[in-house]
Amino acid sequence: MSAAEGINLTPRAVEMGKQKVADAGEPVEGLRLGIKGGGCSGYYYVYDFAKKIRPKKDLVFDFDGLKVVVDNRSLEFLKGAVLDWEQSLMSYGFKWKNPNATGDCGCGQSFEVD
Repeated sequence: MSAAEGINLTPRAVEMGKQKVADAGEPVEGLRLGIKGGGCSGYYYVYDFAKKIRPKKDLVFDFDGLKVVVDNRSLEFLKGAVLDWEQSLMSYGFKWKNPNATGDCGCGQSFEVD
């Protein structure tokens, strides 16, 4: 699957994802990324550890040794999106650049689609 059909991660997001997985404190398959309904704008981004990979429900991407697991439903909202790691004086964390989002809230954690 190409990046345009799936998702992409910046080198900094890959580096921080690997660090998060290494610091998990338990065996995990990789980093699970997804979306859920809710938040101020209708949907919000989810970041978790993938404790298992569900056949027929999950897609697995490999980014320079970092396994990223995304469920089929979430991928529909994340196709073509880029995950980055941003750090400023006031905050830090993963941040999506999502071409499917038609709007978002001020916190940057939730978004809406048409």
